[in-house]
Amino acid sequence: MPLPGFQPPDTLSYWEREVFFRHLDVVIVGSGLVGLSAAICLKERQPELQIAVIERGMLPFGASTRNAGFACFGSMTELLDDLHHTSEDEVWALVERRWAGLQRLRARVGDVRLEYETHGGYELFRPEDEATFRDCHERLPAFNAAIAKITGTTDSFQIADAQIQRFGFQQVQHLVVNQLEGQLHTGKMIATLLQIAAAKGVMLLNGIDIQHWESDQHGLRLHSTRGWVLHTRKMLVATNGFARQLLPALDMVPARNQVLITHPIPGLRIQGTFHYDRGYFYFRNVGNRLLLGGGRHLAMQTEQTDAFGTTPLIRGVLIDLLGKVILPDQVFEIDNWWSGILAIGMEKKPIVEEVAPNVYVAVRLGGMGVAIGSLVGEEAADLLLH
Repeated sequence: MPLPGFQPPDTLSYWEREVFFRHLDVVIVGSGLVGLSAAICLKERQPELQIAVIERGMLPFGASTRNAGFACFGSMTELLDDLHHTSEDEVWALVERRWAGLQRLRARVGDVRLEYETHGGYELFRPEDEATFRDCHERLPAFNAAIAKITGTTDSFQIADAQIQRFGFQQVQHLVVNQLEGQLHTGKMIATLLQIAAAKGVMLLNGIDIQHWESDQHGLRLHSTRGWVLHTRKMLVATNGFARQLLPALDMVPARNQVLITHPIPGLRIQGTFHYDRGYFYFRNVGNRLLLGGGRHLAMQTEQTDAFGTTPLIRGVLIDLLGKVILPDQVFEIDNWWSGILAIGMEKKPIVEEVAPNVYVAVRLGGMGVAIGSLVGEEAADLLLH
């Protein structure tokens, strides 16, 4: 936190300009999973590149460290919902990209540092969801065949009604499990990627907010709110839900997700990741704590925002779901609330493209950033190099 009365300088010294801002080949705006993955890939392909990753916050605020920590490459009801809006080929192609991205993330960071655990991903079906469950039941063979082509694992999706009592749920009639689903620690994920990027010679600069940019005869001029001007040959915008602040024409809107976590609960029976209502609600154990988030579909207009915060409506719904369905017979206390900002659009696939000469974007991850972010960063790096 800044000291009282502290005002950052409005100009750079000669030394600062020479060391931190001179001869930049690429500036990446946003130090989340996509931005760091792109920087690392660029350094792996061309180590001589001078790369700076610019972050406006002291931490990479946005979605990368403010999500639920699901591997999350596709729950069954979410995929069914997607099939109502796009072709089957497109749906499974996106699942394949998510799976590939997850494998890249695990290979780069390592399961131990990620605290990656595979306890399965379950979907809850309450009595009013019977028709949706029947649809899932009928499509199990087709879904398992499609997933097997991508992952090599057969029978990934299974009916798991026998486990309802083990978890202690109330008002839940059916469970479907995706055995491949995993959970991880996204804080440690980003911390490790920052270490990897720094070790490869990437410049990591926090507290710099790029306000606007322009082209000149030497490349790009990036203007920060501090009055500093950064010169670079190329820029990658990887700020996801905040990208329209720099590129207003992008086909995407921000979306806020609200999240809570409880204090430790002795004897917590829940282990794994869980979805309800097409993935709009999600919860998991974090050790012996319960993390629960979602509900933005109950107030779509309000939640299409890049402002952090929580609302009484969604807080009330989450607490009600927690007390009546998830932990009906257990005493719990809320430890913390927070929110994260993701990006959605008319299409669910990410935007990875050159939007102006030497200006690139890698955004609109649709809430699946943990799964697909590493691959999107790699695709952006390849695009910058061509």
